[in-house]
Formats: sequence, C-alpha cells, structure tokens
Amino acid sequence: MAISRRIPADRGLTARMFLTGFFIIVLYAAVVGLLFALRLQIGFIVFIALALAFSQYWFSDKIALWGMHGHVVTPEDEPELHGVVDRLCALADMKKPRVAIAEVDMPNAFATGRNPSNAVVCATRGILRRLDEPELEAVLAHELSHVAHRDVAVMTIASFLGMIAGLLTRVMLYAGLFGGFGGGGGRNNQSGGQIALMEMGVLVVSALVYAISFLLTMALSRYRELAADRSGAILIGRPSLLASALIKVTGDMSRIPTRDLRSAEHFNAFYFTPAIANGASLSSLFSTHPSLEKRLAQLAKLEAEMTQV
Repeated sequence: MAISRRIPADRGLTARMFLTGFFIIVLYAAVVGLLFALRLQIGFIVFIALALAFSQYWFSDKIALWGMHGHVVTPEDEPELHGVVDRLCALADMKKPRVAIAEVDMPNAFATGRNPSNAVVCATRGILRRLDEPELEAVLAHELSHVAHRDVAVMTIASFLGMIAGLLTRVMLYAGLFGGFGGGGGRNNQSGGQIALMEMGVLVVSALVYAISFLLTMALSRYRELAADRSGAILIGRPSLLASALIKVTGDMSRIPTRDLRSAEHFNAFYFTPAIANGASLSSLFSTHPSLEKRLAQLAKLEAEMTQV
C-alpha cells in the first residue's frame, strides 16, 4: 500500500512483491530442511542467519550508504538538493525521507531503508554535476516512488538469502573444505567419502539457492524500476524529463572507469540505472533493470497519453 495519495499503489508490483516473499520463504524452508537432513549444528546456523537478517533489515539504510560511499546531508549542507526533495514531497503529499549524497563521480541515485519512516534518498556527486534541476527532479521522483511503494525493504529481504548462499559457496570453494575429495588417506575411506559427498551436496544446494534467489530478485527489480518510472513521471507530469535523464545517465556510464563500475555493481538492484558499461555482456544479460529501450518506450507512451488528456 502506497504512503502517498499522489503516488498510488501499483497492483502489479504488490503482487510480485508478495510472490517473491512467498518463494523466498519456501527457499528458507528448503535450506533449513537440508541442514536438518545433514545433521549440522542447526541451532548455531539459525542463530547466525537470524542475527544477520536482523542486522541487514534494521540497518539496511546505513549498510547501503556505507557501501555506496554516501552520507546524510542537512539543508544547510545542500540547500538545492533539499529544495528539490521538499518540492517533490509536498507534491506527493508524503513524509520527507532523509537526504544523502554519495561522494562518487558515477552518475546515479538510489533509495534505501526498511520502511518510509527510515528511508533515505541519495544522489551521487556525478549525477548532480551532469543533470539540470528538472532532470534531477525527475530522477528523485523515481526514487521517492520506490519509498512510497515500499519495495526497497522487500528487495533487501529478498536479496539476503542469495547473499548468504553465495557466501557459503565461496567459503566452500576457497577455504579448503574439500580435503576429503581425494579420499580418507586409506584409513577411513568410507567416512571420508561420505564427508566429501556431504560437502559437495552443500555446495550444489548453495549454488542453486543463490541462482534461484538471484532470479527472483532480478525479476522483481526489473518490474519495480518500470513501476517507479511510471509513478515518478506521473508525479512531475513530464515523462520526457525522466527519459532525458535516463539517456544522459546511461550515456555517461560508459565514461566511468571499469574498476569503479565493478565496485558498484553489487548494489545495482538499488540504483536508478545499473552500473554497467554499454554493449552486450554477461552483466547486461542478467541486469537488475529493464533495457533502456523498454524504459524509454514506456515513458514515450505515457507522454503521448498525458498530452492527449
């Protein structure tokens, strides 16, 4: 349910968030069942998982800001940026979130926070430098739509299990847990073989859980970006401004050093546009965002509809 009368709830997004949450719960149950079946220290594992989930949920805004080199700014620090957010919040009739700036040159913006009361809207130095004020307003309207739709918290929770599964996979690959694969040194080959099979089974399941979680997150993320584009464009009444901002930001993304893009790609699901270079690549194939062409086509159609009205 949306928190703004000018940014109505998106039923398609709500349905997808519900389904994503349901399948994530099923995945959690499957993982716990596997741990029981393997007779691992389930109490300790559950405690660690719950502690990490609690920390990520309650401190998601701080974690995201820290990871993206952002910091909260006051109206005295950044009066122009706060002025844009103030106008949009008044137009949307919604509570103003905290405002932050990420000290990076990459042109982008994002919203984070477990709920509207703890939300943060952040713009990078790069996007402030490249966009004029109406275009920046369009981008921030997009980000405020994420806050109103409450999809940021769902994305945080949905991505958590995949992060844990991915971490477990890396640990098993690189921490030397495959010592039993070559046999038990002749003294207890049967026991060594069972341990090796158990380790391989955990690795395979971890990789599978990571893949499923990633696909669920990606599917939700692509739709929520289209929903935020639509709501943000309707809020400002100028879809063409958001289209112009998209073109500028996407075009300038290719000028950002590859090293900087790689360091930022872990947060792509939260960004206004993904931190990937132009051209076909594995990153673009599994992008958390719909293609630029699809986003521009939706905005062009919306612009035509609003012009006719």
